[in-house]
Amino acid sequence: MSRPVNVGFIGCGSVMNGPYMSLARELRERGRIRTVAACDVDPERALATGERHDIPWVSTDPQQIIDSPDVDAVLVLTSMPEHGPLALAALEAGKHVLVEKPMSVTLDEAAKLVEAAKESAGHLVCAPSVILSPTYQDMWRHITRGDIGRVHLARARYGWAGPWWGQWFYRSGGGPLFDLGVYNVTSLTGWLGPVRRVTAMAGTATPERVVDDELIKVEVEDNFQILLDFGDATFASITTGFSMQAYRGPAIEVYGSKGTVQMMGDDWAPAGYELWQNDVGAWKIHGDRDPRWPWTDGLRHLVDCIDNDVAPSITPEHAYHALEVMIRAIDAGRDGQTRTIESIFTPPTFDTGDDRQDAHLVHAPER
Repeated sequence: MSRPVNVGFIGCGSVMNGPYMSLARELRERGRIRTVAACDVDPERALATGERHDIPWVSTDPQQIIDSPDVDAVLVLTSMPEHGPLALAALEAGKHVLVEKPMSVTLDEAAKLVEAAKESAGHLVCAPSVILSPTYQDMWRHITRGDIGRVHLARARYGWAGPWWGQWFYRSGGGPLFDLGVYNVTSLTGWLGPVRRVTAMAGTATPERVVDDELIKVEVEDNFQILLDFGDATFASITTGFSMQAYRGPAIEVYGSKGTVQMMGDDWAPAGYELWQNDVGAWKIHGDRDPRWPWTDGLRHLVDCIDNDVAPSITPEHAYHALEVMIRAIDAGRDGQTRTIESIFTPPTFDTGDDRQDAHLVHAPER
C-alpha cells in the first residue's frame, strides 16, 4: 500500500492490550500501520483501551469495525468461540484479517473461512504464527536438508496451571488444546506435514476452579496426551493441559535416523535449539537469532503481505488441518477410538540456506 495500513481491533482484553499493542506501537512508530479503531463488548474497557493506546474511535459493536471504510485490516482477538463468525464477516466485507487461535471452534465454520479467504479481496492470517520464528525456520532447514536423517519420532509439550480469568476457557469451545496445544500441533505439522491419524487420552483433572472470583464447574477436558501418526512409521506425541505447574527442558524434540534437533524454550517463545548429529558426535547449541521475536508476529507478516501484495506463509488450510487434528483428538479422548484425518495442506517452505556457524560444541556423549 502507498499509505500505512489502518488496523481495527475486535477484543480489548489482555492479549490486545499487552502483546499485540506492543508490536502495533512499533509498527505505528515506523509508519507502517495506523491503529484507527477498537471494539469490546464492555464499553468501559473499550473506552479505557482507546485512551491508553491513543486509538481515536472505539465501539461496542464489532460489525461497525468490520463495515468501516476507514479500516483496512481487522484483528480478531476475542474469546475463542467468537473467532470464526467475526473473521468470516470481516473477510466477506473485503477486509484483511488476523484471527487469533484457533481460527474457529467448529470445522464447518472453519471450512467457510477457508473458502471465503479464496474469494475475499483481503488476506487471512490465522494464529499461531510459530512458523515465522527464526528458530522454527532454522530447525525446518535441518529437517528438510536431512541433517538428522529421516524423522521417526517427535515430542512436544505446552501447558500451565490454567487461567483464573475468563470462564469461557472452561466451557464448550474453550480448553487447553485450543488455547495451548494448538501451538504444538501447528509446529509439528509445519515440519512433518499432514497428520493421517490421531488418538488421545483426555480428562478433566480439576473439575472445579475459581475463575473471576467465582467457583465454577469445568465443562471441558483440561488434561491431554495425544498421539499423531504422520504415516511411514513417523509418530509424534503432544502433552498439553491446564494441569502443568512448571517444566524445564526442550519444548519440542525431533528424532531422526541420523540425529536429533530440539527447540529450547517454547515454540511461541523459542530460546534457540540444540542439534545432535551422529557423524559429529556432540551437541551443538544454537542461540536464538532474534531473541525479541514476538509471538504476535502474524500482525507484522500480515502488513508485509498487504504492502507487497503476496499471499501469507501462514495458510488457512494449515490452520484448518490443525483444527481438525484437535477436534478429532478430543473425540478420540472421549471414546478411545483412533480418528482418521481427512484434510491435507501444503506445508510451508523457506530458503534452505547454509548451516549456521555460530554453534559451539557442548559435550561429547557419555560412554
